Amino acid sequence: MNSKPQLVLDLAGVLVSNFSSSFWRRLSQSNDISFQDLREQFDTIRKDLWTGKIREDQFWTWLSNRIDRINIEEARGMLIESLEPLPAMDYLASWSRIADIHILSNHCKEWLESTLSRIEPFVKSITISNQVGLRKPELEIYKLVERNIENYELNQWILYIDDQEKNFKPVINLGWKTLLADNDHKWTEVVEPIILSNSL
Repeated sequence: MNSKPQLVLDLAGVLVSNFSSSFWRRLSQSNDISFQDLREQFDTIRKDLWTGKIREDQFWTWLSNRIDRINIEEARGMLIESLEPLPAMDYLASWSRIADIHILSNHCKEWLESTLSRIEPFVKSITISNQVGLRKPELEIYKLVERNIENYELNQWILYIDDQEKNFKPVINLGWKTLLADNDHKWTEVVEPIILSNSL
C-alpha cells in the first residue's frame, strides 16, 4: 500500500477559474445573442463536450452556427485566457511534498495545455473527462483515479477537493474525504493541516 496521503483536485474552480461566465459575457457583448441564451444553449451540449462525444473543433462549429460574427481563433484565445490561475496553484509544490496529487476535471484537455504544463511537475496523474469518455459525478471516473494511485488499496486515505458539492456523493461512498473549495479560497489554508493529520 502507498502510505502517502492522496490529494485529488478538481481544476476549474479550484486551480483555475471557470471559463463560463466571463467567456459567454464577452461573446454576447459583441453579438445579437444574450449571455443567458448562450449559457442555456451550452448546457444542452455540455455533457457531450465533457465526455468527448463532441470534439473541440465541433464545439466551435456549433458556436459559429449560433453567432454570426465570430472569429473562432480569437474566441478560442479568449476562452483560454479566461482560465486564470487561482491561489491554490501556488500551493502545489508544498502539497506535493506531503501528498501524492491527482487531477480530476470535467473539461476539454485542448483548452488546458498551458495549465497542465504548469502543474505536471507536481502531480502523479491527470484525468480529463473528454479524454476518458466519462465525467463527474459518474462513479467510474473516480474509480479510474483510484487505478492511477500506485499500490492502491481499499480504505486508503484520499482527500478530494471540488467546488461543486454534487460531485461529492460518489466519493463519499468510496470512502474518500471531501473538502469544498469556497469562492474566497479559504480552503487552501486548511489543506496542509488536514493532510498532515490524515483526518477530517
